[in-house]
Amino acid sequence: MNTTLLIIVLILGVVLLALEIVALPGGIAGAFGVGLIGFGVWQTYALFGNQVGTIVLLCAIALCVLMLVWFMKTKTWNRFSLNEESDSKVNQLEPAVKVGTKGVTISRLAPTGKALIDGQTMEVHAVNKFIDPDHPIEVVAIEGYRIDVVETNDNRFEK
Repeated sequence: MNTTLLIIVLILGVVLLALEIVALPGGIAGAFGVGLIGFGVWQTYALFGNQVGTIVLLCAIALCVLMLVWFMKTKTWNRFSLNEESDSKVNQLEPAVKVGTKGVTISRLAPTGKALIDGQTMEVHAVNKFIDPDHPIEVVAIEGYRIDVVETNDNRFEK
């Protein structure tokens, strides 16, 4: 292996390692970069002896450390990181029903089941007992998407 090809292998290894740090997550580019640097240093030891091999090894380590320090100081990370905050919230929809709305159960509430309220099928939660199908209910609380209901004696709302 000639000197020019050895230098190209070492530079390509450092470039792949830099790409792994900055742009290509996943470890493949970094693994190839470390592998190329290791191969280049090994070939340097084999072709030029211990003194030149040690110098190339120390230079490769120093170059990788300097590259990492340079990326940190120039705030290269800020160009690739998300700097905006999202202040939106999940489950902020207006509830389709209000407290006091009446309806009828479709399935058994044990304690959660389906009910027909204002012409819409919804998942509801019985507060204090199981409620059988086709029984009138009334909404007593709404917490997020959880609709709490109790059984009533009003037969006007049955199917």
